Amino acid sequence: MGEVRVWYKSSYSSGSGSCVEVAEGLATGIRDTQNRNLGHLDVPATEWNALIKAVTRG
Repeated sequence: MGEVRVWYKSSYSSGSGSCVEVAEGLATGIRDTQNRNLGHLDVPATEWNALIKAVTRG
């Protein structure tokens, strides 16, 4: 059976509905809230963590 994902909306999203959702697990899933039916991208957790660190450092 596949991994059950819990999707979280970005805390920086406005009420416009234009946002990104993320599901963390063995791989981090990333999808567009307005186009969920188009699927998602899976990124290795190590790469996702590196991106978050780089973004928060500026």
